Amino acid sequence: MKVDLSGALLNEFRKAEKEYEEAIARGDAEEAKKAAMKCAKLLREIAKYAPNREHYLKLAEKWEKASDVKIRRAVSENGKETEEDFSNYVKSFISQSKVTWNDIAGLDDVKRLMKETIVLSLIQKPESIQPWKGIMFFGPPGTGKTLLASACAGSLKATFFNVRTSMILSKYFGESSKIVSALYDVARDKSPSIVFIDEFDALTTKRDEMSEASRRMLATILAELDGFIDKKSERFVLTLAATNTPWDLDEAVLSRFSRRIYVPLPDKEAIKAMIRIHTKGLELKADLETIAARCVEKFYSGRDVSALCKEATWNMVREMNRLEELANLPFEELMKKRLNLRPLTLSDFEEAFKKIKSPLTKKEIERYEKWAEEFGSR
Repeated sequence: MKVDLSGALLNEFRKAEKEYEEAIARGDAEEAKKAAMKCAKLLREIAKYAPNREHYLKLAEKWEKASDVKIRRAVSENGKETEEDFSNYVKSFISQSKVTWNDIAGLDDVKRLMKETIVLSLIQKPESIQPWKGIMFFGPPGTGKTLLASACAGSLKATFFNVRTSMILSKYFGESSKIVSALYDVARDKSPSIVFIDEFDALTTKRDEMSEASRRMLATILAELDGFIDKKSERFVLTLAATNTPWDLDEAVLSRFSRRIYVPLPDKEAIKAMIRIHTKGLELKADLETIAARCVEKFYSGRDVSALCKEATWNMVREMNRLEELANLPFEELMKKRLNLRPLTLSDFEEAFKKIKSPLTKKEIERYEKWAEEFGSR
């Protein structure tokens, strides 16, 4: 059996993350703390092997910094926290993005719409010309919605609040609304700010399907969106949201996000650019036109293209190195070794195609396109 060290560590991280979530649900602060520290430690180990080392180190730091406040909030008696607690908690969402528009392959129409929106929000203008209150990204999973939000923040050098739904949802009545309010208070204080909320549909499904607590939280979000620009100051907060199921969103939410941008699957040119990015530092002896055409036929997202390149690379690495034997070496010796490499060929990608499957179908893509035609921005 051949050993994929980074893959094994990622699997262990996912297990630790699940242990953390289960401990939070039980209200077991001690076990949650242990699991959080385990997550941080595993991410630091992954950073030793992964090419994007800084990314994993930053994630590890977030686990270390956010765990205490999140655990205290989640398992506190009666679920009561002070405004300072909520403020400190949402500060753990903050990151400084270094991604720019030039780092995104393809999506030229999407980037144009984004740039127009940002300029209109910031430039001096008559009062009759009003910017959009928020931008909704919609489209298949893995098409780069988070990357677009990162580029928006990175290009503006703005404070970036990268929010997952699990960060906002709380088991305590009314607490989710307080978290949302604290989020926007901190965002205004740290203006210019970009608030990005992923999987937005999980927070704001149809109102007749929502609990009272969810309705209160939705009302808070909509109120914040209505007032996201303080006209009497230069404070700027732009809300970006993303969903894979736009047809499930509440009508009131859609009305606040009048700028709805479809993020489609990449075309051939974008895929070729992605392959060059994901194989940077390696020699390519493969017909990119052929590979890109196959990716389009298979309805690959940007995430799928990334996985394809990784799998093709590992095909080459496994062939050129005895990983199983190397795994038996002591840590110090292993760190001194260098991988044997050769150019990536079409056969490497052919093997990868056998393992990377897109969950999307033509019918599903047509549904996105139809919704974009009816409700999206151009």
